Amino acid sequence: MNITFHSILVGLLLITMSSALRCSGGLDGNNSVINFQVGVILDLETQLGHRAFNCLTIAHSDFYSSHPNYKTRLVLHARDSKRNVIDAAASGLELLKYLKVDAVIGPQKSTQANFLMNLGERAQVPIVSFSATSPSLQPPKFFVQTAQTDDTEVGVIAAIVKAFQWNQVVIIYEDSDYGNGIVPYLSNALQDINAHVAYKSLIPVSADEDFTLKELYKMMTMQTRVFIAHLSHSLGAKFFLKAKAIGMMSEGYVWIITSGLMDFLPSMNSHVVEAMQGVLGVKPLIPKTSHLETLRLQKTIFDPVNPGYKSADMVSIFDVWAYDTMWALAMAAEQVGSHYPEASYQDTTADLNSSDPFKLPISKTGPKLLKAILTTRFKGLSGMFHLVGGKLYPTSYKILNVVGNGEKEVAVWTQAHGFKRVRHNTSDKFDSTPKEEFNSNIIWPGKSRVLPRGWEVPVRGKRLKVAVAVRPGFEEYLNVMKDSRTGAVHFSGYYIEVFKSVMAALPYAVPYDFFHFEKPDGSCAGSYNDLVNQVFLQKYDAAIGDITITGNRSNYVDFTLPFAEGGVVRIVPITYEDDNNMWTFLKPMKKELWLTSIAFFFVTGLAVWILEHRISSAFRGPPSHHLGMIFYFPFSTLVFAHRERIVSNLARLVVVVWMFVVLILNSTYTASLSSRLTVQRLRPAIADVKELIRKGHSVGCYQGSFVCDILKGVGFEDSKIKMYRFPEDYEEALSIGSKSGNISAFFDVVPYSKLFLAKYCDKYTIVGPTYRTDGFAFVFPKGSPLVADVSRAVINLTENGEMLDIQRKWSVGDPTCNGPDSIVTSVSVSLQGFKGLFAITGTITSSCVLIFIVIYVTKNRSSLQQILNSRSTVWSKIKEIGRHFDQRDLSSHPSTMARDPQFKYPKAEVAEIVSSSQSVDLSNSNLMVLSLPMNILSTHSNNIALPNIPTNATSSNSTILAPILPEESNTAIDVTDRLQQQCCDAQLES
Repeated sequence: MNITFHSILVGLLLITMSSALRCSGGLDGNNSVINFQVGVILDLETQLGHRAFNCLTIAHSDFYSSHPNYKTRLVLHARDSKRNVIDAAASGLELLKYLKVDAVIGPQKSTQANFLMNLGERAQVPIVSFSATSPSLQPPKFFVQTAQTDDTEVGVIAAIVKAFQWNQVVIIYEDSDYGNGIVPYLSNALQDINAHVAYKSLIPVSADEDFTLKELYKMMTMQTRVFIAHLSHSLGAKFFLKAKAIGMMSEGYVWIITSGLMDFLPSMNSHVVEAMQGVLGVKPLIPKTSHLETLRLQKTIFDPVNPGYKSADMVSIFDVWAYDTMWALAMAAEQVGSHYPEASYQDTTADLNSSDPFKLPISKTGPKLLKAILTTRFKGLSGMFHLVGGKLYPTSYKILNVVGNGEKEVAVWTQAHGFKRVRHNTSDKFDSTPKEEFNSNIIWPGKSRVLPRGWEVPVRGKRLKVAVAVRPGFEEYLNVMKDSRTGAVHFSGYYIEVFKSVMAALPYAVPYDFFHFEKPDGSCAGSYNDLVNQVFLQKYDAAIGDITITGNRSNYVDFTLPFAEGGVVRIVPITYEDDNNMWTFLKPMKKELWLTSIAFFFVTGLAVWILEHRISSAFRGPPSHHLGMIFYFPFSTLVFAHRERIVSNLARLVVVVWMFVVLILNSTYTASLSSRLTVQRLRPAIADVKELIRKGHSVGCYQGSFVCDILKGVGFEDSKIKMYRFPEDYEEALSIGSKSGNISAFFDVVPYSKLFLAKYCDKYTIVGPTYRTDGFAFVFPKGSPLVADVSRAVINLTENGEMLDIQRKWSVGDPTCNGPDSIVTSVSVSLQGFKGLFAITGTITSSCVLIFIVIYVTKNRSSLQQILNSRSTVWSKIKEIGRHFDQRDLSSHPSTMARDPQFKYPKAEVAEIVSSSQSVDLSNSNLMVLSLPMNILSTHSNNIALPNIPTNATSSNSTILAPILPEESNTAIDVTDRLQQQCCDAQLES
């Protein structure tokens, strides 16, 4: 009580003296001072409350000394909350109900603020706290935090953990609103950097020595050596003294404390500081100013009054926040008093006599004062005073190292730039601080300068329990021998030697013991998933064997990098191909290639017929002759036996390309058929998984393996999946086959499949694709610090060739096979390899036909238009167009037709020449009509051997009527061709 009385007395004395001086010399006599009543609720018996109240009074004096002309004054009414929530609430009720204060500074603790801020909300009076920093507070409108809340420092703590690559931490916090509030934010920040929170230690505020020691010993037995402590200064002092006593402040440990504890380090006793040597702490950055030095000097006046506390030679962050809070409130009061000098409360005299203790008067000044506080901005001792959302805007943090009798600044952290080094000439600019330089400035616990790796093998002497998954039948990979006399179990094999080599390659010693994963009776203890689950439940510290990395398993445990290849393959029985089958000649090409080839044969023949029908005698004749030519001509190209002369250039292009296609097809077919008839080949019984599913065949897998889940995923029914444990069992099942109730294929991982085929390579083979999976890896609990180091050791063993030497030693690298020299699966030629070839010939053929059609329509436009414009039916028009197309084109390729070897001169004479203007009876079937140019007939009549041709005919064309004998009717077309050709040749000779 003496401490409280002296503090209040000295503070009020200074306020009264400064007010009197200002009234006498600073204000005009005609002006009156507007007083704002301000309550102060602090734990005045505590060091924080005592120092904070001193800073408030100093700030009050400094402010009005600097602003003597202000018309407002803050009148402070201090109340001691006595470290109690009830006393804090009672003080708040008294100040709000009876003194009718305009604002309240405080309370000191977050637990006290929870109740008091609701009272301020009811009375509409601002409650301003500079020390209640818990982020769990859900402040109403009238609660203002002029301090940075604890959640703003989780970023710098997470940055420290990330910078030194620690992947596991333990969070230690006290059981209070102050302690509980930061935990969710800190956990999330650590999760964002992939740091695992291995344990959360909750320390009661009233914890005794036994409880503290019990928690410390529990954490001592863990692998994690990185501890983050969020404790009040009183509880933190006792905690670190105990940690020092049991050896947890030695080399290899990492301790990080929050600003609430770090801020009190200068005022702690020397033996507490000695116990905290090597601790890292964070604290908001306070810029160095002349006002800060003045505050430090003024504080020394008050320290002798409190002999129970160590003299503070440094200003704490709470001192600075208290100082800035007083200035902000005084500025806001001046702003409100200058504009609203009316009464500060409504007339609620009747409320004072109310039986309800929480019936409070409503302040009229409170809302205006709150608005003014929230908008106040100035450069204070803590930097720029700026409130965002009712809280002080966060600034940079400095990282401190407890060394000697105090603290040493090692770096500064900002949200935008990370870790920085403060320049000596200015505090406003920073240089980047590399991790190496950051670490070189730190002295760790045990006075060590070696960066702790963040974890150790537990000191309780426990050896790692390593579960071993043994698959029978493959002693090369893993073998377990039990001594019947002593009961000792000996492990050997490829997996065991790899694990031993990896652990020996670690830069530190890790003791371990192998445990066979089995039941007491010697039977298997479960599947691989069961083994992984045992590691997840921490029944084992690790597991080794043929454990494949899967996505589901990785949700519960951590895998190292794989040390053996992965993948799932299909083993099936093999049989020799029967080359004496009557349909063997069809096997060189698949069905789709056969059908496509036949279709292109027909299409090519049709295209050549279309292009040659109107101009070549070989492609004319009765309909049966046409159809036969369409099929005969392309097939005759297989042996290059076609004799028909190709006249059209378009047809020649089609035939040349088609001959190339035929050459490729013929060569491929011949080679494939020759190979089948001359080389004995092995083939799998069933080569396709879809065929297995479609035909309902049963398949096998190893019992407990993840391969069984893959089979279910691709479509096999549960009843069709049979599980086996020994290789002899599924070898027998494969040899019998699915028809006898066994299996047609066995699915297994690649390493075991190779060893199996090395023994039975003359009976079985691997077919189909390899289903991609990750390889075999060692299993550790989630977040185990061993994972990274073991993975690096696996990489080193692989790179230096030691892993290959181990494979050769156990004959698992490349198993040999004593069976047939080659097991080749016969493959028929598919359409896929010929798609490009068929696309080329199809494109060229269709283009040529399209060009021909365009030329035909263009040359015969008038005739076709006349047919289309007729009033006959559609079918009649189609037949008429067909007849027109069937007519020979006498104007095309005349020189070629002249050399047609099939031409036969008729013995008939030309009877007469009739002018095209005369009418001629064409009903006589013994007349052949030939239309020739008049100028040719008149000029070269002697060469054509015709009767006298009138030279004065006005028509440009004449019609020659020649009698046709019955026996020469088949050569009528040839006669026409020859007459036409003679005319053309005569014209060329002239």
